[in-house]
Amino acid sequence: MTLTFPSNAASRHSMLARKYRYLLALAQSRHFGRAAASCHVSPSTLSAAVRDLESELGVAIVERGRTFSGFTAEGLSVVDYARRMSAVEADFRLHLSKMGGGLSGRLSLGVIPTALTVVAGLSVALAQRHPQLRLEILSLNTGAILRGVQAFELDGGIVYTESSNVEGLDFMPLWQERHVLIAGQRIAASLRDTMSWSEAGQLPLCLLTPDMQNRKTIDRVFDALGARPQPSLETNSIVSMLAHVGSGPWCAILPGSVLDVVGTPKGVKVVRLVEPTVTWETGLITVAREPRPVGVEALLAAARTTRER
Repeated sequence: MTLTFPSNAASRHSMLARKYRYLLALAQSRHFGRAAASCHVSPSTLSAAVRDLESELGVAIVERGRTFSGFTAEGLSVVDYARRMSAVEADFRLHLSKMGGGLSGRLSLGVIPTALTVVAGLSVALAQRHPQLRLEILSLNTGAILRGVQAFELDGGIVYTESSNVEGLDFMPLWQERHVLIAGQRIAASLRDTMSWSEAGQLPLCLLTPDMQNRKTIDRVFDALGARPQPSLETNSIVSMLAHVGSGPWCAILPGSVLDVVGTPKGVKVVRLVEPTVTWETGLITVAREPRPVGVEALLAAARTTRER
């Protein structure tokens, strides 16, 4: 049986879908000009589309002003609906590609910076199963990952277990690891192969910024010991940490898996942290929805393969 739709109905659906895409771009950039540029239209075209949508739905979507200042309560509901519809459309396209013999399309995965190296194992497992899939890896903090998954902007995320207890989201533990201290040439010679956390707190430290979940977990270890280290350098980049330790008078605390994957920089000493011995666990967080989206199922299957290795 062949289903046909009147041409005017199909055209109306296409126009409505386009207006929702404009609205999502505005929600992401929170600026009419940048949203229009991302959609390859003029700001006046995007503004007109939003006004048309408001007229069709009978509600105000955007707070009125000379510049974008936010969405109304009704507008936030419309944005949420648009996100859901966009996610359903993307999932349906993945489903059709799967029926055609090979999953193809794009998946987005948000990853905390400290897991950007170890997540390569998951990426490899996914590529082996679905070579036509395009995977987008985004370095984000935990809050941005949770918001992205909840808003259907991300298909999944890699976070710490302690951050995974969120209503509406599922979590699959994948990796356990310990943190190590690394020291550059200027200080390495004076350090033993093992060191207590309290001793580490007395060193000139380069740590991730306080908003990063890894930094928060490290701070909790020091807090439990009654230690108050004062890092002399903070960054939100693991690469920056490695570069500074390798060339300057700093030490850093980071997951041992980072060095397992990228290697230890020349001249850098790795020190095992003890007293206490602390283990962290990270894993895959996805939206809790039945039936699961095709992309989420693909991520979970790859994650199970990764966990079995």
